[in-house]
Amino acid sequence: MLEISIEDARWTQVAFAALAERAAQVVLKSRALDPEECEISVLACDDARIATLNAEFRGKETPTNVLSWPAEDLSPEDEGAEPEAPEADFAGEICLGDIAVSYDTCLREAEEAGKTFDDHVTHLMVHGLLHLLGFDHIRDGDATRMEALEVEILSGMGISDPYLLPDPDDV
Repeated sequence: MLEISIEDARWTQVAFAALAERAAQVVLKSRALDPEECEISVLACDDARIATLNAEFRGKETPTNVLSWPAEDLSPEDEGAEPEAPEADFAGEICLGDIAVSYDTCLREAEEAGKTFDDHVTHLMVHGLLHLLGFDHIRDGDATRMEALEVEILSGMGISDPYLLPDPDDV
């Protein structure tokens, strides 16, 4: 199901493969997809690598936390509508696309937000996986729908709402 390439060894110290696998299982099942039929490639890298990818594919020469490249555009035309369901190829496999995640940005954001690294990485994997499945946050209605779905999925995984701001006294 997941093909994981780890370019930055720090990812092995936080059991990235297990975090990514769990997120993929939960997201795919939430969308009524069999994880064993889906193919996803994940690159666990650092800020330098993701900045290069961000510049190449988005024209932004800065690092970011997560990037996604859907294998096909499943996004709906109507704002807030349900994305198209991905279809299996002739061999019964569903190629969903690729995700890249930066260790440096994930760590910095988790520390700034007062969240655990594992919870933040899990959130970013859920976010990236939903992009592969046609969800986006460009239009307001789509952003609202995507964020609500992220919160619902993460709640089911025992992770609190990532969009709630921490209490300043707790940070």
